[in-house]
Amino acid sequence: MFFMMGITDGRKNLDYNQTEICSVCGRYGRFQVFMTYTVLSLFFIPCFKWNRHYYVQTSCCHTLYELDREIGRRIERGEDVRILPEHLQKVENGRSGYHYGGYKRCTNCGYETTEDFVFCPKCGMRL
Repeated sequence: MFFMMGITDGRKNLDYNQTEICSVCGRYGRFQVFMTYTVLSLFFIPCFKWNRHYYVQTSCCHTLYELDREIGRRIERGEDVRILPEHLQKVENGRSGYHYGGYKRCTNCGYETTEDFVFCPKCGMRL
């Protein structure tokens, strides 16, 4: 007899909708909340999750924040919660129209390219 077991990392997007004016880029954006975790699977069936962390990423400039654990649990349970600035701890600055990792991203339409364009090929705005 043998058992097929595995330990992997997972990510789950949580159903949450809140729009805010971003404190980093100043644009209007939406909070996208997700949870990361480690899971033990037995015969490809997730059995036990631990090491849960909750994160918020803005849709405008993709700044990443770690969310207070209790607020994250309440969102995961489906409670109506409003995320306040004191619930967030910045993990990574967002990216706007500048180079990041060899990519350029248009601040107007979000088009990403590795080419050295001066203007966005999708909307025509200056990169």
